[in-house]
Amino acid sequence: MPIVVDIDVMLAWRKMSVGELADRVGITPANLAVLKNGRAKAVRFSTLAALCEVLTCQPGDLLRWEGTGDAEDEVDAESAVCADEAVGAPGE
Repeated sequence: MPIVVDIDVMLAWRKMSVGELADRVGITPANLAVLKNGRAKAVRFSTLAALCEVLTCQPGDLLRWEGTGDAEDEVDAESAVCADEAVGAPGE
């Protein structure tokens, strides 16, 4: 998957354990491990916000995109603009 989760890096910088982070964020250590190991299919914004608050960081410090070089995984600028225009309330 081209999205990489860098929670390990932030934990090391903060000298915090996975268990402590899970307790402070309010999720189970098992669910945090799924996210940390890149096996999660999604993350709630509320969970991401709580992680950022506890770790005093930005979402971009926890998540990064690594392209695989495959044309299917990369979005060209024109497609991105078209997709952006489609996001909005009906009738906009």
